[in-house]
Order: sequence, then C-alpha cells, then structure tokens
Amino acid sequence: MQSPHILFVCTTCASQYQDRQKIGESGGERLIAQLENAMQDWELTSEFSLQPVQCLSTCSHACTIAFMAEDKLTYLFGDLPINETQITSTATTVLDCAAQYHAHPEGLLSYKERPELLKNKVIARIPSLPKLAKMPTPKNHVTQK
Repeated sequence: MQSPHILFVCTTCASQYQDRQKIGESGGERLIAQLENAMQDWELTSEFSLQPVQCLSTCSHACTIAFMAEDKLTYLFGDLPINETQITSTATTVLDCAAQYHAHPEGLLSYKERPELLKNKVIARIPSLPKLAKMPTPKNHVTQK
C-alpha cells in the first residue's frame, strides 16, 4: 500500500554536465540521500513516500521538491540550498514543513507558520483534485446542426 503523502524530489536539479553528459551526483540526488537519512528517525516516516522524479521542469529554481496528497493542496518549492554546509539543515527543514503539511486537513501551509527557509521558496500552490465521484459531469457546449 502506498502511503497517503508524497514528497517528490527532482533528481536532475543542480546537475553538472560536460559534453552533454551528466557528471557526478546532482544536488537533487544529494538531497534525497540526506532526506532518506533524516527520515530514518522521523515520526512520520510511515506516512510519507519519498519519490525521486527525473524532472520537475523548474530548472531555473533548482533544487526543487513538492508535497502532494489526496484531497490536499500540492506545494512546489524551489531554490533550496543544497551546498555541503546547508544540505543537512535543508533536509531537516523540508521534513519539518512536511509535518505541517501532514497535520493540516487541506495541506495548507500558512506563510507565518512555514519554516523560515521555505517562506519565500513556494513556486506553486496547486488546488487539490477532488475525488472522481465528487466531480461534476461536464456539460457539452457543442451544438450540432
């Protein structure tokens, strides 16, 4: 069974290339490793699935993550610090924010309560997709002659 909350991390964020070939580990891959380590002792580990994503198409905002859950807002965060001196702190902050996301029934992350590092890092807040059973039937606006 898949856990109800997902933490996506872009694996191509902050990649280095030479002659069109990726070299070394990307910033996103380093962040995933730090998150995996931090999640070992995290009280919400069983509630979140850590999902690497090949690309979140936010290259100008590397390094990028997203929180997603059914019937909750989806948040996309970018420009996360991933240098060697900050990456551990970034991973801890991401999990702190994930805990806030988990606790709110709609996944709302108010600016005031968000961890300082993530206050100005929101790229998008996407409305939740209602369950199919709740979705209205589309009306056909095409008239035939």
